[in-house]
Amino acid sequence: MKHQRIPKRKAAVAGAAVVALGAAAVLLPNAGATQSGPDTPALRQFTPPAASELSARLADRLGQNFGGAYYDSDERRVVVNVAGNDDTAADQVRAAGAVVRSVEHSVTELKAASSTLKAEATIPGTSWAVDPVTNEIRVTADRTVKGADWDRLKATVAGLGADMARIERAAGEFTPFASGGDAILGGGARCSLGFNVTTRDGAPGFLTAGHCGVATARWTEANGTPLGTIQEATFPGLGDLAVASYDDPAAQAPSVVAVGQGRTVAIRQALDATVGQEVSRMGSTTGLHEGRVTGLNATVNYAEGTVSGLVQTDVCAEPGDSGGPLFTRDGGAVGLTSGGSGDCAGGGITFFQPVTTALTAFGATLGDGGSGQQPPTDPAPPQDGTTNPPEDGAPGEDDD
Repeated sequence: MKHQRIPKRKAAVAGAAVVALGAAAVLLPNAGATQSGPDTPALRQFTPPAASELSARLADRLGQNFGGAYYDSDERRVVVNVAGNDDTAADQVRAAGAVVRSVEHSVTELKAASSTLKAEATIPGTSWAVDPVTNEIRVTADRTVKGADWDRLKATVAGLGADMARIERAAGEFTPFASGGDAILGGGARCSLGFNVTTRDGAPGFLTAGHCGVATARWTEANGTPLGTIQEATFPGLGDLAVASYDDPAAQAPSVVAVGQGRTVAIRQALDATVGQEVSRMGSTTGLHEGRVTGLNATVNYAEGTVSGLVQTDVCAEPGDSGGPLFTRDGGAVGLTSGGSGDCAGGGITFFQPVTTALTAFGATLGDGGSGQQPPTDPAPPQDGTTNPPEDGAPGEDDD
């Protein structure tokens, strides 16, 4: 794809496509899910943004009884885990129109177990995230975790207690997805532009991955034309996030994304991820791929350091896709590609920096803050599973 300079006469387009997604929905489990009786409030259907808001609201209300929540995208239901067999908590969930599911572990207990993993098993090549579907912590080790490190990881997980966590193996190696090549370039690295924003000082800018931002401050287009300058970046640590200002101070940055062949789709809001949510990712190396969210508040131990607070998905990605955007079909900005393992031939595990956290950290807002005119929004491409990056020179596109 070709990343175009963004002059005043032309709106900037963040480099990603939004399409209808084909990932399998998370099915409601039969065991422990209850919602019946003549006086039981009716179940409601929720959009992904509404599901995220409801989950956050019930987390506050249920306190120690909250065991997490996830979204059934097929039925458009919100499933809320209730720990402790608390009837009052279950009634609150039913009154909100969600499905009640009785579980053993609360989110508080799962977070405490995650803290133990951080203290005792921060090993390069490992990650962990809370999985509300199984009500446990999903611990993953890549192919580099062997010998004494593998034994230590297994012993730590076993010490958490029965049914608290499980270990799986990942193909490949956990790495940030940056590489040498073309697209947006800086310091010998290749990354992808994420979402257009207005920075805290009112200037047009864009979000990308933090490990791209710490690699170098100056970023150019593939042809060497200056593009943007990093203002703030975090990596490793509490996220993988960076914000840059466009070098052209007259550039406009409306909240739209390119979907190929000159078409654009509006990004309407930043959205907190929900497990089970269908998502799509765009990057400069592999183009468009889709899948679903599989974990929240993920911690991944890259060789470069530990990063926490990430969204875990089963969407594939490869080097050069770093910083690229993660979307929902209805125009929700969810994440920025951080890293993972595997590739788009065999699949893998991928981690994303939440957009909501990045916007808050940088005091930025999506798009141009309403000051620029947005191009017309076209329908999303057909549901054909995977879309390759558009060819160089396609009109109206960014190369991210």
